[in-house]
Amino acid sequence: MRVISLCLLLASAMGRAQSDPLIAGMKAYARGDYPAAERELRRSQDPQAITFLALTLAATNRCDEAMPSLAKGFNSAESSTQRLAGLAVAQCHISAARFDEATPILSQLKAKFPGDADVLYVSARLHMRAWNDALYQLYKASPSSYRVNQISGEILETQGQFAAAASEYRKAIEKNPEGLNLHFRLGRALLMSSHEPATLETALHEFEAELAHNPRDAVAHYQIAQILLAQDKVTEASARLERALQLDENFPEALVALGKQRLTDKRNEDAVRLLSRAAELQPKSETAHYNLMLAYRNAGRLDDARREKDKLEAIQKPPDGGFTDFLKKLGEKPPAK
Repeated sequence: MRVISLCLLLASAMGRAQSDPLIAGMKAYARGDYPAAERELRRSQDPQAITFLALTLAATNRCDEAMPSLAKGFNSAESSTQRLAGLAVAQCHISAARFDEATPILSQLKAKFPGDADVLYVSARLHMRAWNDALYQLYKASPSSYRVNQISGEILETQGQFAAAASEYRKAIEKNPEGLNLHFRLGRALLMSSHEPATLETALHEFEAELAHNPRDAVAHYQIAQILLAQDKVTEASARLERALQLDENFPEALVALGKQRLTDKRNEDAVRLLSRAAELQPKSETAHYNLMLAYRNAGRLDDARREKDKLEAIQKPPDGGFTDFLKKLGEKPPAK
């Protein structure tokens, strides 16, 4: 459970003699030589050695022995000591599947050290371990429940196995026809698997079935609108988009989709209103800015159109630097600034 780098370890002991057992112990810990680290740290009379010895014990799966000193370090007024000890305490709790005890510690660390890579890494480990544990308990306790089929479908979706996911959602619906979100999930998996006319019609039926259980599902209305547009049923699609926005006025995708329809209908001021809101909600959306540029141009607002063009070009311009070069080698598009 080594959670700190060599530079972080040594930063707290700058200026000491190289023969100091605290520095020697910290160096040994950082390179993974835990026996040497423990030996040196036990020789040190420095109060910091207590915390670093506890970190070494935790790294060698002796959390019970380390925990009292780690807890004391976590409550220290010294920021770096609190950070290191807190990370180790959280790691110990995660290893012992005490997820409820790790959560508040990491919440405190994230509040005090926002954006810290080690804190975010350990937080990610906590969520992954808790997810895996809950999933195991679900499969063990209720292997025949519809929830098992539902979660299996969701996992298959993340793997891009949409046909298999749809099969799991169908099984879940057979077991619980009234379950919320099941028909929606099935409809979306179908759309991801194929855009053949028959598949589109089946997906449409599933989204309608979802709305029968939850008429206020704005996303289901939006998905239906997308299918209707693919079927050239523009008037019906627009009505669905309007309904989606009645239910959720801050729905960026629906704002863009309806704004594009208003552009097609030459209702340019309506398009500007819708697309401006979409761009406000999603400032990095190329689609929103591009269509807003067109709406301004069609409305004769050329200065506004040029402004949107500049924003669009800024979004599309890749950042400079080594990371960008690395992404280019991988064939990946660099993230927008």
